[in-house]
Amino acid sequence: MSFPLTVDLIGYLAACLTTTAFIPQAWLTWRRKRAEGVSLVMYIILVTGVLLWLIYGLMLNAAPIIIANLITLVLASFILVMKVVYK
Repeated sequence: MSFPLTVDLIGYLAACLTTTAFIPQAWLTWRRKRAEGVSLVMYIILVTGVLLWLIYGLMLNAAPIIIANLITLVLASFILVMKVVYK
């Protein structure tokens, strides 16, 4: 038996953990003004995948997927832009 509140709680917890995982990398890259350890190809693929997850979440109207991927898209795009700018 599934409990909707429990399912959403797990979704929001997963969203918080996976999204906040990008904060240390974004902070470190911005603070040091260097991104040599960041893979350009990996972040291009990641940003594209996160954008598709966001579209998927919007199509399903699934708040945990939308919120997590919107924030992750911003953070990952920020890192990607810094990679290009600090090259």
